[in-house]
Amino acid sequence: MKKFILDAFENHYAIPQININGLIWIEGALRAAQENQSPIIIGTTDKNIPFLGGYEFIAATIKNKVKTMNITVPVIVHLDHGLSVNGCKKAVDAGYDSVMFDGSKLSIAENINLSREVAEYAHSKNVYVEGEVGAVGGNEDGMANSLKYASLQDCVSLVRGSYIDTLAPALGSVHGEYVGEPDLDFDKMKKINDILNIPLVLHGASGLSDEDVQKAINFGHAKINFNTEINLAWSSSIREFLTEHPKAFSPQEIINPSIDVIKETVTSIIKKCSSDFKSTVNS
Repeated sequence: MKKFILDAFENHYAIPQININGLIWIEGALRAAQENQSPIIIGTTDKNIPFLGGYEFIAATIKNKVKTMNITVPVIVHLDHGLSVNGCKKAVDAGYDSVMFDGSKLSIAENINLSREVAEYAHSKNVYVEGEVGAVGGNEDGMANSLKYASLQDCVSLVRGSYIDTLAPALGSVHGEYVGEPDLDFDKMKKINDILNIPLVLHGASGLSDEDVQKAINFGHAKINFNTEINLAWSSSIREFLTEHPKAFSPQEIINPSIDVIKETVTSIIKKCSSDFKSTVNS
């Protein structure tokens, strides 16, 4: 994780995180990553862990798919929006490569203390840690928040007080579909990047223009999370297929075309992040 995130940070591209909602998301994302020679982060939102089968099952399933599909590009398994220290530790023990502790609803002091506890445990197992300041708005995967822009002081305090590796500052992006136009605070983004000089993470990137994504990358975002636009494309393809084939009932016949749609959508995301042909970096 560290090697590839730092390469992205230093060379102004981003590694896409693709949040999964089942086996077909894993397959579609891995196909796209392999074909485009891009490193990829497979993310599982904490609130989806029981639905997906538990930490151990998820980590083993992703790694088994990597093996059986002969995937040669780097694949990073990440816990997204970990809501408890215990949950983050379980993910670490299950074999995740990276975990996010989301203390954004806590006081900054609590956020620092708990993020530090996660970082100390994860780092002892060579696992990367992401923290969050502010609140990404919207509703997705059971995560509902009102938008709250991160303060510069809180960003500095969290990074310097908890020893996290990457920071997700909420600066105007939202989970789920956008209502109106996105309003990212690029001035504050630049200040955070200038002061902290660590890889930043952009949540809620679905719906952002290519120009906004590239600007965020130029201001230090080396990891960008995508979910909604993949799910919209997938659900649209399922509806379209069933409308055109009302008597279809074979799961493979219905599902296989939607895997291709996931792959195509992730391919467009990879190109938006400029991570294609970045699967090999210097050690």
